[in-house]
Amino acid sequence: MGIPMGIRVEIPSEVAFRKNALCLSVDKEIDFDKRGQGDDQARDKQTGQRVWAVTVMDLDEEASKFGRSAQVKVKVLAEHQPVPPAAKIPGYPPVVAFEGLQFTPYLDDKKCRAPHDGRQHKCKAQLTFSFRATGIVEPRELAVPADSDRVA
Repeated sequence: MGIPMGIRVEIPSEVAFRKNALCLSVDKEIDFDKRGQGDDQARDKQTGQRVWAVTVMDLDEEASKFGRSAQVKVKVLAEHQPVPPAAKIPGYPPVVAFEGLQFTPYLDDKKCRAPHDGRQHKCKAQLTFSFRATGIVEPRELAVPADSDRVA
């Protein structure tokens, strides 16, 4: 059985961002092939909806291990620009969660290059993923299990 490329797997926001995420920005995603044609906003290939890039900072200290950045972009599919909830602490970004969150695993092979000096090829490709959602919401209060309580 083959798994299709571009599969979107639903995942609860609390699983993807188990210690929540701070919303840093919400910007329209640009389709560079439509640049200069008036409406250059990207559209989702499956739904046709407008794509908004929401940059968040994952508050889980494990998030930035293994070369992954703590900043993550979640593409929100909506006709109008999503508005994050109000910040609970003045001067700080709001804590957010996502409705309809999906992730798409893919192989990032940008670092995979054959050497030009005759040495053996060492592939540095890695499995990674992208996120899509249908909205931004205020997170629910969840009890985060202690590290000793988690199943490996």
